[in-house]
Formats: sequence, structure tokens, C-alpha cells
Amino acid sequence: MATQNPTESAAPGSARERLLDTAEALIYAGGIHATGVDAIVKQSGTARKSFYTHFESKDALVVAALERRDERWMNWFIAGTLKHGKTARKHLLGMFDVLREWFASEDFHGCAFLNAAGEIASADDPIRIVARKHKERLLAFVRSQCDEYAAESGMDARRVARLSRQWLILLDGAIAVALVSGEADAALDARTAAEALLDTGSASGSNPLAGQSAGQSVSKSPSKRAPSRRAAT
Repeated sequence: MATQNPTESAAPGSARERLLDTAEALIYAGGIHATGVDAIVKQSGTARKSFYTHFESKDALVVAALERRDERWMNWFIAGTLKHGKTARKHLLGMFDVLREWFASEDFHGCAFLNAAGEIASADDPIRIVARKHKERLLAFVRSQCDEYAAESGMDARRVARLSRQWLILLDGAIAVALVSGEADAALDARTAAEALLDTGSASGSNPLAGQSAGQSVSKSPSKRAPSRRAAT
């Protein structure tokens, strides 16, 4: 069974599903504030009465549409990631290959959750909460793969949480750059940086001097005096 693209909505069915499908498509392409209820109702082929039968407001519809997209996107991303090899390292790096396929699609408009969060000022707004929960779910999946990678590579388990957060930043950074630049290969650039991050982590895990601050001396030998600023210029 083919993995569904994250931008593909379910086939039209009930009035509620058609409203959700239409709201998601219009908001993802044009934004929340630019999409009115009238446009959603008209394009969905439903009556305005149907809208208020299922949703108390436009914001409630947006929340429901994002929650549904979150489930579909995560299922797509996890399935695509796990197809890349059998090791955690290959899964982690494969995440960027999955993203590149998405970036190359004609209907790629960035991350729907980052886009939504950017339009909503209040951190307590239900729309922002859905966006935050989506990133928490994504981070949890990344963390599970980082935990497996640490077990495979012997990486210090204390580094896993930090690595997971760095990985999420690379994923979201790739999405943002691809959106602005229109270049699907932003995913490959992020993959290269991610691979270097893994290799640096593996090297530091086996180096007893790794993590030592630049100001600490590795021996008791007196340090040489640095040249003066005047001489260096």
C-alpha cells in the first residue's frame, strides 16, 4: 500500500469531511486569515447551515483540520522514515530524504503547523496549541530514533535529548529554507549537516578529552603567550 502524501486529504464524503478537506487545502495554500468561511463553504459544496452544525466557529474548524492533518502527516513521515534501512542511523538520515520528496511536490507550502503558529499571536490559542503538540509528537519520534542510535553507536545517553532537539531544528530549518527558496535540495543540505552532527557526536563519545572547555589545559605545561593584538593585525 502506497504511503499517502501529507498534503493529500481524504476523499470527499460527509459535509463535515468536505468542510475539513476544503479548509485544510485553502488554509495550507493561502493562510488562516486570508481564508474566509464563505470561501470554505462555497468550495466544499456545503450549505452555511452545515458549517455551523458541525463547527461553532472558523477557529474550531481550523483546529479540527490541523488535528487531522497532524495524524496523517505523522503517519506518513514515520512510515517513510522506517523504510530507509534497518538501523537508527539510516532512519535518522532518511528523514531528510522523505522531506525532499515532499519538497519536490507541486503542492508543498511549508509546514502547516509553523505557518499556523506564525499567524496566531497568543501561545494559549487552541490553534497554537495544536501546532505545539504536533512538534512535540515529531520530537518524540526523533527522540525514539536517537535513543536507538545511542544504543547502536555507544553514544553517551546524556547527549540524546540534546541531539533530538538539534535534529528537530534541522528538520524544521530544511522545511523553512525549501519553502522560501523553492529548492528541494535544502533537504540534502540539512542531511549533510545532520550526518556531520552524528559523526561529531560519535567521535566525542570515544574521546576522553571531548567536551573540555577551550580554556582548560590538557597538560601542566605552561601555555605560550598569545601574540599581541597589534602584532596580529
